[in-house]
Amino acid sequence: MNKKATKTKRLKKYHKWPGLILSFFLIYYAVSGILMNHRELISEIDINRSSLPKEYSYNNWNLAALKGNQILFEDSILVYGNIGVWLTDSSFQEYADFNSGFPKGIDNRKIFDIHLTPKNNLYAATLFGLYSYSFELNKWQQIHLDTQIKRFVSVISKGDSIIAMNRSYLFSGLDKGINTKFTKAQIQAPENHENKVSLFKTVWQIHSGEIFGLTGKLFVDFMGLLFIALSLTGIIYFFFPKLIKRRKKKEKSTQNLVNTNKWSLKWHNKIGAWFLGFLIITTLTGIFLRPPLLLTIARTDIPAIKFTHLDQANPWYDNLRDLTYNNEKDEFILAGHDGLYKLKTLQSTPKLFNSQPPISVMGINVFERFDKDSYLIGSFSGLFLWNPNHDVVFDFISGKPYKGSSMERPFGSYAISGLIKDYQNKMHIVDYSNGILMGKGSINFPKMPENILSKAPMSLWNLCLEIHTGRIFHFLLSDFYILIVPLSGIIALVVILSGYLIYKRRKRIKMKNQI
Repeated sequence: MNKKATKTKRLKKYHKWPGLILSFFLIYYAVSGILMNHRELISEIDINRSSLPKEYSYNNWNLAALKGNQILFEDSILVYGNIGVWLTDSSFQEYADFNSGFPKGIDNRKIFDIHLTPKNNLYAATLFGLYSYSFELNKWQQIHLDTQIKRFVSVISKGDSIIAMNRSYLFSGLDKGINTKFTKAQIQAPENHENKVSLFKTVWQIHSGEIFGLTGKLFVDFMGLLFIALSLTGIIYFFFPKLIKRRKKKEKSTQNLVNTNKWSLKWHNKIGAWFLGFLIITTLTGIFLRPPLLLTIARTDIPAIKFTHLDQANPWYDNLRDLTYNNEKDEFILAGHDGLYKLKTLQSTPKLFNSQPPISVMGINVFERFDKDSYLIGSFSGLFLWNPNHDVVFDFISGKPYKGSSMERPFGSYAISGLIKDYQNKMHIVDYSNGILMGKGSINFPKMPENILSKAPMSLWNLCLEIHTGRIFHFLLSDFYILIVPLSGIIALVVILSGYLIYKRRKRIKMKNQI
């Protein structure tokens, strides 16, 4: 056997069996990815948690069930988070559904902030818009604003004004509930601003196609369909030759199977050859969005790619995370994706504080005033007591000074997802995995009642995310599940490249024979 034949045989080995196993993974990656690209479109579809692995069931208010609360009166408290909004009493024992007015689907009840103004108007910042509550109609009403960014993250008051913030802009107006006339404003660029974006966000948007807007997302959807087509045609070509031989031995008709097999091989080769570059890019970017390769790009910023969705005139586009106002000092503190900033007014130039608490790349989840000068800052890096005027940051749970870089770790000992404060100012800290932790001076927090559990499914989008990232296999593989994406991605690159090389070799041989 000559060297070329040996190389071809080796390439077939790299392509055939790994490709067969990989095909099933690629199909569920593609289907879940296409659905994830259209979150609002599928937001009304929910999945019962009882049909999922046990670790997806709520236990002790975990999985970001609770993010925060708003006290209405001494014995009337609203709690909110991934479960929507619920009205409870001062002992957190009884719960009444407070979600009337939100669209169907648990994704439409994903709440980031609820705020009661001095005029007793109630607002909610949600995944898909800003809402005001009508106490006359007993339901939430959406406030329609001039923005394509529907994800609102914060609502605060300053005097008789209400200020709402989504991921890119501020909206302010005189506090009149549903009748508030909001004006959209863009925050000024911070000092020494460079038009840079995180490498992680760049890779993410290339992978999803969002880097070129809706057109790019639809093209990536098309690529997902091509991955499905490659997988199905590959499976057909793997099994049909043996099936054809068996039928021939039994002297049965094989023409339809032969035609299907030829058609599958033809389009399997053409799709792989025509879209080789896009297949590689889609696969490679996917590998870098999960650990361990994610860690190599998580903290790197690069210039925004010109003429893409990332090249925005607004320096805060998709970078705003939270906002608070200190009425005693008459100043705002803004949480951006890269740290905490001081603003004397909303028209001022944001100034990055010298002292920065650790904040996970996953974003800030707790931003609460603690006393006159200090704030509680919570994220998946932990819960920290931060005084902007001092360089010392305290780990709030351990009570010890934090030692280390403010941006060095994405996950801490506790993955803080929320904080509940009762009318006596007692705190209940919420950890993403463990749920309610015992706060300082707090009492035991009651278990999740059945009426909440029965109305707290998982959204189809979140299920697709668990599938797409491989986390759905955690119950089976424990923490080794993080290797699924990088390993399957590397195998996919080997299968794609070996398949292309086999195709080119066969094409060259065919051309030589025709000469």
